[in-house]
Amino acid sequence: MNFVTPNKEEINPFLQLLLLLFYAVTGGLVFGILAIVIVLLMYGLGIVSNLDMLLAGNPKYIAGFKVIQILSSIGTFILPPIALALTERKKVTEFYLFRKPKFLLVVLVLAIMILSMPFMEWTVIWNQKMVLPDFLHKIEQWMKEKEAIAMKMTIQLITVRSNFDFIVNLVMIAVIPAIGEELMFRGGVQRSLNRAFENPHLAIWLSAIIFSAIHMQFYGFVPRMLLGAGFGYLYYYSGSIWYAMLAHFINNAYAVCAAFYMQKHHIPLDKADEPIGFPWYGYLISAIITIALFKIFKDNATRERKLG
Repeated sequence: MNFVTPNKEEINPFLQLLLLLFYAVTGGLVFGILAIVIVLLMYGLGIVSNLDMLLAGNPKYIAGFKVIQILSSIGTFILPPIALALTERKKVTEFYLFRKPKFLLVVLVLAIMILSMPFMEWTVIWNQKMVLPDFLHKIEQWMKEKEAIAMKMTIQLITVRSNFDFIVNLVMIAVIPAIGEELMFRGGVQRSLNRAFENPHLAIWLSAIIFSAIHMQFYGFVPRMLLGAGFGYLYYYSGSIWYAMLAHFINNAYAVCAAFYMQKHHIPLDKADEPIGFPWYGYLISAIITIALFKIFKDNATRERKLG
């Protein structure tokens, strides 16, 4: 079963990947320049001397930092796969399979994302305990420093100062990544790798590894890779990218809403990553249920595609 019907008129899949990379670099540069222009209009030329504070997510310049984040995401992730589809002279909705979602499958995606949370928490805990050999101590120290910087920036991004701020965060952290990263990694990378190797499972896992690596957060690599694979299988089983986008949105929107709830109840945001703490069998049950739900999703999606 293939989630994409091969088209002999399409260019070589490895060339597609190179084009995606080219479009991503170009889009990132163009929209990065656009973001800088907007930031200069917001703060004036004086921001040039405080550029390091802006890029570090300093609260004083957080609005400008969010502008950069939003525009860079659009230029790097949303536009490149659209450009690839246009290069192939295909409609974006057909090229990436935007088939109409079915209610039952939407409910199953919601159930998967909720009931997999304990298992995903276990993978986070396990990944954070990673210790490198002594001879890689300097690399490990660098990784921890990068992780601390990323955490500090994340806290600044998800801090809500008004209800409008909450909406902006939801769009920036949940909506845009759900659309852009799924178009790029599932629609673009996974699709091309599947054409190249004619092995959907290899394509799914390679795409998931790239998806996780691109975030440059080493102590969250494994759970993010598993999420990417999960999104990939939703796309593969259903033949529609909507379900991967929905799952991605639910995952990110939960983090935004949790941060909003914590601030409303005066809970420090640096406590957000602390595990709830399930007993070992809770993690096991969550893993078993998640696998079962994926099987149910696969069976129902296959049935829907045959009926369709």
